[in-house]
Amino acid sequence: MITLYDLKPRFQNGLRPVARGLHGRGVSANQVTVAALALAVAAAGIMTLWPTPTTLLLLPPVLFLRMALNALDGMLAREFQQPTPLGAILNELGDVLADAALYLPLVLIPGVPVAPVAALVWLALLSEFCGVVAVQIGAHRRYDGPLGKSDRALLLGGIAVLLGCGVPTGFWLAVTLWVANGLLMLTCFNRLRAALREIAPCPSR
Repeated sequence: MITLYDLKPRFQNGLRPVARGLHGRGVSANQVTVAALALAVAAAGIMTLWPTPTTLLLLPPVLFLRMALNALDGMLAREFQQPTPLGAILNELGDVLADAALYLPLVLIPGVPVAPVAALVWLALLSEFCGVVAVQIGAHRRYDGPLGKSDRALLLGGIAVLLGCGVPTGFWLAVTLWVANGLLMLTCFNRLRAALREIAPCPSR
């Protein structure tokens, strides 16, 4: 199933000169990973302290910058130095913590339904866990969709733009969030199924 993750190689190609520049200045992959998490926490703090629809307009550029930083840390680790166990831990934990930090402040906006936002944060965490647990059974880390990290960022960024531009909350928002939760459940299923298929023995001829 095609997701924004499939466009990642093109995105990385555009960022490769930046990665070379960071490497030349001695910036490590782990430093970029921590910077991405710090950016998310700082933006979440602003949205929490000033929970207005206008403040939500901060979310799309922060999500885009975080996506760029996430791509850069992977490129630095793969292309300029050996990946480290600490880097793998920071990468996985940073993703789920940043998601929770950036999306939970939505519930402070008047009219935004709390239950589907809370469910979305929980299911987002579960979907990443399903991707990671594939490694535990001998498969590759799974990034199957339909609602991976980049797709969630696009969806929530779009909602933030609509609300920030004055579109009133209402039935459309609740339906959109619950549909997203359904897609997240499908994402969990697809990742686990793909992992099991990957390690399944080939049928004898």
